[in-house]
Amino acid sequence: MARSLSFAWFSWKNLWRRKLRTLLTVCGIGMAVGAFVALVGFSRSFEHEWLRMYESSGTDIAVVQKTFLNTSVDEAAGARLMSLSSVAAATPMILNMMDLTPEINALVYGWRADSYEFDGLTLTSGRRFRDGQPEVMLGELLAGNLHKQAGDTLDIQGSRLTIAGVYHGGSALEAGAVIMPLDELQQIASLQGKVTAFHVRLRPVPPGDAPDAYLKNAQAQIEAALPGLRAVPAAQRASNNQIVLLAHAAAWGTSSIALLIGILGIANTMAMSVLERTREIGILRALGWKRWRVMLLIQSEAAALGLVGGVFGIAVGWGSLHLLAWLPRTSSITPPAFSPSLLLQAMGVAVVAGLAAGAIPAWRGAHLLPVEALRHD
Repeated sequence: MARSLSFAWFSWKNLWRRKLRTLLTVCGIGMAVGAFVALVGFSRSFEHEWLRMYESSGTDIAVVQKTFLNTSVDEAAGARLMSLSSVAAATPMILNMMDLTPEINALVYGWRADSYEFDGLTLTSGRRFRDGQPEVMLGELLAGNLHKQAGDTLDIQGSRLTIAGVYHGGSALEAGAVIMPLDELQQIASLQGKVTAFHVRLRPVPPGDAPDAYLKNAQAQIEAALPGLRAVPAAQRASNNQIVLLAHAAAWGTSSIALLIGILGIANTMAMSVLERTREIGILRALGWKRWRVMLLIQSEAAALGLVGGVFGIAVGWGSLHLLAWLPRTSSITPPAFSPSLLLQAMGVAVVAGLAAGAIPAWRGAHLLPVEALRHD
């Protein structure tokens, strides 16, 4: 018990000895962890809402080009899709991101008026738009941000459109979006005869068939009928489309840079600590402390800095996510996600960052020769 108390006392004494330096180091790693929580949480939420959109509409498969960034599929392929035995419904759609005002941009979907994807929406006012008419429908979140209601007008890319209705969406990607007739969006975006993808709803799984096997067979059937196109399961499309992948890459890239800066801050603090305590470490070595114990002491201090910084960073990340959900430019895309797995991952990243930062100072401190350390002034 005495050794444990002595060990804990030494760790606490050093961290508390330089209060301002310790505070600044905690703030530095905390801001880095906060960036990680905010950016990764936002990108994961984006992926989650994409999957919710497919689930709420009952989409099983998305048919896209084999290589796609902005995929462009011939609209005429829909007739071939509908002829397949496993396909219950196939609806063409266009997805685009457009500026609605200087402050607000939003996802814009082009659907047909008879699309089965309307099954996942609930009209709160007005009516459904009509094909061939300059009309749109707004998600209730976007309508609130724009201060618009059914009967008002909205300018998109120089075209004035009437708001036919306002709806409640099955996901934030719909609640903060514009839905308009497919032919109108094709004209605005100069995509006549082209669509982003076909969303496919399959027929019920036959008795005795496994759902996974039935889905794979449907994929193979679609790809055989439409060479050059891919049939992607909805769950895979939600996590492996270019927008989500770009969001993940940006989140990890930016947060990695922030974490590297935080690690350097802890490393500098621990290096200074070892230098200032050279004589103290020499006394501990002379009293019989093994090298591993000195390393453990310094690493425990570095891990403590990472742990406290992680707690602070989670608070910063929580606030940042809610700020993103409040800002007009981001509130219409996706709400914040703050899952327990993200919290655990953030704490793990913070502690590992602390240990990594303390590795070299700990090795240096453990390998100080007692006689030379005692002579240090």
